[in-house]
Amino acid sequence: MKKEIQLVLPPNIAFNEQLLKQEVGEGLGLKESDTFFVKPLKRSIDARSRNIKINLKVEVIINEPVVDETIVMDYKDVTTSKHTITIIGAGPAGLYAALRCLELGIKPIIFERGKDVQARRRDLAAIHKLHLINEESNYCFGEGGAGTYSDGKLYTRSSKRGDIEHILKTFVVHGASTEILVDAHPHIGTNKLPKIISFMRETILQHGGEIHFNSKLVDINYTGDTVKSILIEKSNSMDSSLSLRAVTLSEVEGVKSEKHTTIEHPCANIILATGHSARDIYELLDKKNIAIEAKPFALGVRVEHAQDYVDGIQYSCNNIKEVIEKRDYLPAASYSLVHQAKDYGVYSFCMCPGGIIAPCATAQNEIVTNGWSPSKRNNPYANSGIVVGLELRDFEPYKKHGALAGLQLQKDIEHQAWIMGGKTQTAPAQNLLDFTNNKVSKQLINCSYQPGVASVQMSDVLGKQIVSNLQQGFKAFNNKMRGYVTNEAIIVGVESRTSTPVRIPRDKITLQHIQLKNLYPCAEGAGYAGGIVSAAMDGVNCVNAIQQKLN
Repeated sequence: MKKEIQLVLPPNIAFNEQLLKQEVGEGLGLKESDTFFVKPLKRSIDARSRNIKINLKVEVIINEPVVDETIVMDYKDVTTSKHTITIIGAGPAGLYAALRCLELGIKPIIFERGKDVQARRRDLAAIHKLHLINEESNYCFGEGGAGTYSDGKLYTRSSKRGDIEHILKTFVVHGASTEILVDAHPHIGTNKLPKIISFMRETILQHGGEIHFNSKLVDINYTGDTVKSILIEKSNSMDSSLSLRAVTLSEVEGVKSEKHTTIEHPCANIILATGHSARDIYELLDKKNIAIEAKPFALGVRVEHAQDYVDGIQYSCNNIKEVIEKRDYLPAASYSLVHQAKDYGVYSFCMCPGGIIAPCATAQNEIVTNGWSPSKRNNPYANSGIVVGLELRDFEPYKKHGALAGLQLQKDIEHQAWIMGGKTQTAPAQNLLDFTNNKVSKQLINCSYQPGVASVQMSDVLGKQIVSNLQQGFKAFNNKMRGYVTNEAIIVGVESRTSTPVRIPRDKITLQHIQLKNLYPCAEGAGYAGGIVSAAMDGVNCVNAIQQKLN
C-alpha cells in the first residue's frame, strides 16, 4: 500500500531520517509488525516565525517491496542520423538542446567559443591571481556557460515553459543528488557542477553528437529568409584535454591563418544559445541587418554580509549560540527582497548563501561581479545582487546606438567600474551603511572578492539615479530584515549581467527568428530565459520546434 501525506515538522525531525520515519509510523498508527519506507517528495522551509517549520510531502510505502526508481533516459545513437541541428553555445540551453536531439534521433553539432570545464579552471585562476581576462574563456564563456561557475541554483517560476521535472531528472542522471527533486529551492553547487557538465558532454559524444571547443561564431551567411552557412573561427590551441576528443570538422576545408582556422559550416537549422554576455553576436547581427531590439535589464551591486549574521536575522536568533544550534538542522539562510522605488523596481538577484563574490568580466577593461556557492553553502559569507530594473526610457542618452543602446550603457558602467577600481580587476566597493549615507568608507571590511576591492563613492560608478534607487531599496530592506543595513556589510560593483540588454525577436509559436526561418534565438542570450532551468527548457523547446518542422 502507498500513501502520500503532508507534514509540518520541526527541522530536527524533518531532516533526521530515523526520527522522520518514527513520526510517520506513529501518525499513521502503524503496527510494530508493519514494514514501511518513507520517501520525501517535496520539502520547503517556513521561517516566518521563531518556531521554524518544515513543510514536507512524503510517500509512505507500507508492507510491500520498494521498487527501484533509477532514472533512465532514452538517448539514441545519432551517428548516422540524416537530420542535424547546429547549436551555438554549450551552456545549459545548448547542452539540453543537444540532449533533446539525442532523444529525438537528431544529431547535434555544438560550437562553443570557450574551453571545456577542466581547462576553464586555469583561466579563472588567472583572473583571481593575475587580473588577466581570457576573452574567450572565463566565468561566462566555456562549457556549461555562466551557470557552471555561478552557483548552480535550479529554482525557477517558469513552470509553464516546459517540463521542470525532466530538466532536474536529467541532472540526476548525470550525477546530481536526488535531493534536487525534493527541495523547493534545489541547488547543486559550483564545486559539483563541472563534473556533471562533463558527464553530459560524454553522453553527447558517446551517442554520436559533436562538440567543438575553441570554436567561435564570427559570421552568418543568409539568402532571403534562410541561413545557408556560418563561419566558425577555431583556435589552433591544443591546451584543452577535449581537443583530442572533439570530432574533426569535415564540412569544408578551412583556410588556416597563423593562430586560427576559419571554417564555413553549412547548416539546415541553427539554435543560437550564446548567453547574455556574447556582445559580439549582437554586434554581428546588427551589422548583418538581422533584426534585434533593445530590452529592459537590471543593474546594481553585490552586497555581502557574514552568513551567521543573515542566519541570525532570518532564523530569528538572539545570539550566535542560537544560530549554531539552528544550523545543526537548517541550511544557510537565504533571502528574497523587493521594493518599488517610485517608477523603479529594486530587488535581490541570485542570492548566494555561504558563497563568494566572483569576478565575471569578459573583457580586460571592465569589472563585472556575480556570486556562487559550493554545494554545502558553508563559506562564511552570504552575498546577493541588489539591482534596479532599467527601462527603455533610461537608454535615451544612447539612442544613437539603436538596438544596442542598453548594451552601450552596460559597457560604459562596467568600464567606469574598472577605472574607479584602479584599471585592474580590483572592484569598487563601499561599506553598506556608508553607501546609504553617501559617505566614502575610510576602511572597507573584509570581503570574499579575491582580486580585491577599492573604496570609492559608488555614485561615481553607477550614476546618481541608480544609486538613489538602490539607497531607497536598502532602507526598505532594512525594515523587512532588521539590521540588514550595517557597516558590517559591504557592496561591491558592479552587478550588471542579470540579463541581456538585447532581445533577438522570434515567433511565439514556431520560435523561429522573425526574419530567418531556420534561425532559433534561444535562452538568456536571446532574452527568453533567466537561469539554468529556464535556459535548459528553452533549449529543449527550440529542438521540439525544429522537430515539428521536420515532421
